[in-house]
Formats: sequence, C-alpha cells, structure tokens
Amino acid sequence: MIEIRHLGKTYHTKEKDIVALEDINLTINDGEIFGIIGLSGAGKSTLVRCINFLEVPTSGDVVIDGKVLGQLSRKELLKLRQSIGMIFQNFNLLEQRTVLRNVCYPMEIAGKKKDESVARARELLKLVGLEDRENSYPSQLSGGQKQRVAIARALATNPRTILCDEATSALDPNTTRSILDLLRQINAELGVTIIVITHEMKVIDQICDRVAVIDQSHIAEEGKVSEVFTNPQSQIAKDLIIPKDLTVLETTGGRRLRLTFDGTKTDTPIISQMVLSCQAPVNILFANTRELDGVMHGHMIIELPSDAQQAEKILVWLKNSEIKWREER
Repeated sequence: MIEIRHLGKTYHTKEKDIVALEDINLTINDGEIFGIIGLSGAGKSTLVRCINFLEVPTSGDVVIDGKVLGQLSRKELLKLRQSIGMIFQNFNLLEQRTVLRNVCYPMEIAGKKKDESVARARELLKLVGLEDRENSYPSQLSGGQKQRVAIARALATNPRTILCDEATSALDPNTTRSILDLLRQINAELGVTIIVITHEMKVIDQICDRVAVIDQSHIAEEGKVSEVFTNPQSQIAKDLIIPKDLTVLETTGGRRLRLTFDGTKTDTPIISQMVLSCQAPVNILFANTRELDGVMHGHMIIELPSDAQQAEKILVWLKNSEIKWREER
C-alpha cells in the first residue's frame, strides 16, 4: 500500500516560491490501477516523482508498505526504488544499446549476474510481444514498440509498483489502446500496482479502477472511475469529461439537458423513444458513452426545441422516466 499524507512541494526561486503541490492525501491499494489526472501544470508529474522520492517533498510523508521514505537512509531508499518501476512519455531508452541490453540495464545496476539478467530480459520481451526484436536498436522501433521495451525494462527488477508518467501521450490512439491493454494484462497476471499520470480522460476510463483529479496543486476529487465519470463533482472534472471548447457551450437554441447513463439503461433507445412519444425534435449536442466495469456509462447533452410546449412535453417525459438528468446552465 502507498499512503501519501499531507504532502507538499514548493520550489524556491530568486523571484518567488512556486507551490507545485499542497496538502495531498491519497491511499493507493496493492494491486489496483490508480489514475491521477489533471491539466498541464496542475502538479501531477511532480506528484509522481515525489512518490519514489526523485523529488523530495517539502512537507508531508510518502509511506510505502509501512516505510516512511523520508526516514530511510540513501542505501535503504535505493533498495526500495528497485520495487518501483517507471515508464516515461518519451521512453528514455539508451540509443546505443540493443533492446535486450536496454531491458538488462536495471538488473546490471542491481548487481544481477549476466546470464540471469539475459534470461529475465528475454522472458519480459516475450511478455510484451517483442521477443523477435532483442537485437534491434531503439531507432529501428516504432513508438509503440519503444514503449513496450520501456515497460519490459520497468518490470526487470520485479517491482511491486509501476509509475506511468504520461506514458501514452506520444502515441497514436490505436497504439495507446494496445499499450493500455498490455498494462492491464500485466496488472492482472503479475498483480503489479500501476499508477497512471495523464491529462486524458480516455486513458483513465480505459484502464483505471480509481482516479484522483488534481487541479492547481490540490486534489479536487477522488473516487471510482465510474462514479467520477458519470457524476463529476468538481469543475475541473467536468471540464476534463466534457471540454469547454465543444460546440455545446456555443449554441444559442433551446434549453440544454445533460442525460447521465450509469449502466441501467444502455440497451434502451432512449432518444428514439423520447422523440416518438413526445412528437418533438431534440438536437444531440454531445454524446460520450463507454464501457466501465462491464457496463456502459456516459453523458449526452441534448438541446430542447425552442417551442415551449414541445420542450415541456420532453421534460414531463423525462420526469416520468428512470433517466438521470439535469439542466445545463
């Protein structure tokens, strides 16, 4: 288990102090996939670097399996870091080393025997689907293949936790999906705790069990992904789920309603039923549904007709239905 208690990080400069994190409190359970999402500059990358003490917090504690990192000696801290793998946005592979030797590198640092390291590296390359590329160099690989090598390298020392800092930001959507599927497979098969840092909600809802939303150095919201996605409480979570630049916020027609799908009505053609029952048109301004925890969740924003009587028919129909909705203002 990873516990973050009242953690803060302030950078001191000649001009002023910059508060990157303030009073962060999180508990990440063993074996879960935990997401931390926020906009650029919110503090999420600083937070992930504080978890393994690549950045030393200004205040508060990071506790991993009962060990307070700030109380460890340098030797003890280096030993503990072997149980934490890290995957970066830009892969950070060593260009002069082959794929096999890149994966071997952490084991060399840990003092493992060469034969043992090579055997482990080959095992991991098979796990990530690159057993036939062990003699290739990073320049000969695609972005997705490079990230697979980085994942294999992160697993080299049998870590209990993997930190993913924007690990899919440099990848196209299809490759992103395959990398996230691989991480979920690793989590299921090896029981590794995975912490995902991202600014993309689609990454969170594809892979994570729980999520913390960070905004302006603070945790704005935390909970199960399905709950945060279907019923966001903070403004930043709402903005991440339905970005402000969508045309829904620029329309000048009738009243706008947000319908929320929580897995109970996904097989029902709701909009068709509404239109046929009310004999009134609606304009779908935004729709985003996806599968979470085996059922469909999501949001749809509709614009009611400008005719008051038609709009009232739809409101009465919704009030008599089991659909969750609220008016957007």
